[in-house]
Amino acid sequence: MNASVPGTFRLCTVCTEHGCCAVVCEDRVRLFADAGAARVSAVPGIGPVKGDLARFIDHTLLRPEASAEEVRRLCAEARRYSFATVCVNPTWVGLAAEELRASPVGVCSVVGFPFGNHRSAVKAFETSRVVALGATEVDMVIPVGALRAGEDEAVRDDIRAVVEAAGRRAPVKVILETAYLDDDQKIRGARLAKAAGAAFVKTSTGFGPGGATVEDVRLLRSVVGPGMGVKAAGGIRDTETAQRMVAAGADRIGASASVKIVSDGK
Repeated sequence: MNASVPGTFRLCTVCTEHGCCAVVCEDRVRLFADAGAARVSAVPGIGPVKGDLARFIDHTLLRPEASAEEVRRLCAEARRYSFATVCVNPTWVGLAAEELRASPVGVCSVVGFPFGNHRSAVKAFETSRVVALGATEVDMVIPVGALRAGEDEAVRDDIRAVVEAAGRRAPVKVILETAYLDDDQKIRGARLAKAAGAAFVKTSTGFGPGGATVEDVRLLRSVVGPGMGVKAAGGIRDTETAQRMVAAGADRIGASASVKIVSDGK
């Protein structure tokens, strides 16, 4: 971005030649934002500056033994750091929605979690209930065994049932649990999620045999293209890993170590 804010400064040579202002001149770029700029260009692969990682993160608490007090703390942290959402089990959606009522932070709930083997009608009912309680996003788990067996129509219909139950009120993220899948299965799963009208495809639950990898994020992004979201989740515990996921194509990160991720190195 080789422009200047009148009466302020002109960008350095590195920025004007390479367009990587967001990393090299973070403070200067913020002045452009304050002056009214909606976008700042950067070369491919730069990713966000660390301080902006929070807006990519679903601040997650899905442990089965979580308490109401822990959910309240999760919501307080989400407000403080401006995370995209909190992600909680259906039991806690109402509490989280109340805690975040006056906040821009959304409430994400999981459906068919963590194995995906609920019947589609049950997933659809669960979706309608969490949305009614205040969920603004829904992360569903597909029937992984059906995808592995090549039962693509059943998988697509399962996703579609949740998407229709959520309606326009809550975007749906489809968890593939990629650690159980080969690349062909990952590609098919991503295509089925897109065909069924989901808003995101997501790597993992965090409860499977493995979590997100840069390679999987890159593969999923190549399949769904720029018009659909990719969420990386599972095993993301530090700033560097989160930034690599974003650089590979993730526009949402699911993490329970969210505060550490945005605070590392400060």
